[in-house]
Amino acid sequence: MTLKELQAAIEGILFVRGDEGVTLEELCDLLELSTDVVYAALEELRLSYTDEARGLRIEEVAHAFRLSTKPELAPYFKKLALSTLQSGLSQAALETLAIIAYRQPITRIEVDEVRGVKSEKAIQTLTSRLLIKEVGRAQGTGRPILYGTTPQFLDHFGLKSLKELPPLPEDIDESSIGEEADLFFQQMEQGSLFQEE
Repeated sequence: MTLKELQAAIEGILFVRGDEGVTLEELCDLLELSTDVVYAALEELRLSYTDEARGLRIEEVAHAFRLSTKPELAPYFKKLALSTLQSGLSQAALETLAIIAYRQPITRIEVDEVRGVKSEKAIQTLTSRLLIKEVGRAQGTGRPILYGTTPQFLDHFGLKSLKELPPLPEDIDESSIGEEADLFFQQMEQGSLFQEE
């Protein structure tokens, strides 16, 4: 494997892992290469992101490397997020948002378990629209990211606080939490709830 191929593999792994990132040890295991070789390639790739006019960078957070946007470009991303708040949310995004709203703080893996499918794309969408955010890290192996709703979530759905979310039936089973909450958010999105009097 050439250096360029190795860097391409590292870049792809960082992209796929998203906000969770990947540790150096995980990279070495995945690529079946020594720490010195992988770290040298990673550092050179990281420098290329810094030196070139690019919108992304590679950062290290809690011993994991991940792709992130450059802070100096934040005003553009904020404008994008605010403009997309006006557009509707997909079924997957609404379902994911409902689960997070009712079960927060919650990890992506826990959301996946409730939904029965992967939620990474929906979480990225909701984060970019400022409806959810990282609210901490769970205890345990890997310390996964915990997600919760934002003040923009309350504003978007016309809520004063999370206490205004309708209660879920007490005898509801775990697998139907997403369905019940999703129905509520669909009604809110369609404007049938919280209309101005």
